[in-house]
Amino acid sequence: MVVGPTGSGKTDLSIRLARHFSAPILSTDSRQFYRGIPIGTAQPTPDQLQAAEHHLIASHDLEEGLNCGSYEVLALEILERLFQTHDTVVAVGGSGLYVQALCEGMDDLPEADETIRQALAEKLRAEGLETLTEELRERDPAYWAQVDRQNPARVLRALEVCRSTGRPYSELRTGERRSRNFEIQKVGVDMPREELYERINRRVELMMEQGLEAEARRVYPLRHLNSLQTVGYKELFQYFDGEITREEAVELIKRNSRRYAKRQLTWFRRDEAIRWFHPTQYEEVIAWLEPTE
Repeated sequence: MVVGPTGSGKTDLSIRLARHFSAPILSTDSRQFYRGIPIGTAQPTPDQLQAAEHHLIASHDLEEGLNCGSYEVLALEILERLFQTHDTVVAVGGSGLYVQALCEGMDDLPEADETIRQALAEKLRAEGLETLTEELRERDPAYWAQVDRQNPARVLRALEVCRSTGRPYSELRTGERRSRNFEIQKVGVDMPREELYERINRRVELMMEQGLEAEARRVYPLRHLNSLQTVGYKELFQYFDGEITREEAVELIKRNSRRYAKRQLTWFRRDEAIRWFHPTQYEEVIAWLEPTE
């Protein structure tokens, strides 16, 4: 399992590990599942996809939506098939809940009524995320205190459960780990904060050069979907709506990407099983994964 913040070099390291172990790669990135948005989600390039077998990259339409519970079922089915012909699989991504779903499982929470889901989506469009986070604070202050309140998908899912059950989302989360029939080793990718932020800023500039604005315009009609409530698209949608300038949108993407990276690190730092490396420490990673007798 290769984890770490956005822009830290997880993809390059995972491909090197996949080639070393003759292993396929399984994505745990909640944005790279979707077709039509390869630039803004930093999906592997065609050359990278050729270098190793990949699974769950551009595998779903934007309208489908792949939540953590569905991902757990699908990813385990893929792993069961891959382990029939491979001793090792490299999983990579920075989406903490999806990593958790794969390694530990998710709680068996009820599916929300479709009417509730649509009502919440409409409220998000009409009134914005802040109104929903305030409702979550009132219904479930415990979860409100710990959730990433800038992540619409997390807030919406909690409210779906609160509204459909009449109980706080936090009370229904058991946190029980599920057993897995494979061994898990976790490699974290990190670097000094200044270096990481420089990489993030440069990557945003490269995305714009590669056509992120045109990509965002293509999916603009679908801007209400949860799959597009994410850094890189939200800011450009604001620009398209005339709320901010193009230059302001780019700066906001950089800032929000840095903030997202900080939240990712906070999440992963809680996991003591992760061994951290600089992305250039490939030999050290291999030595840790394959200790000599």
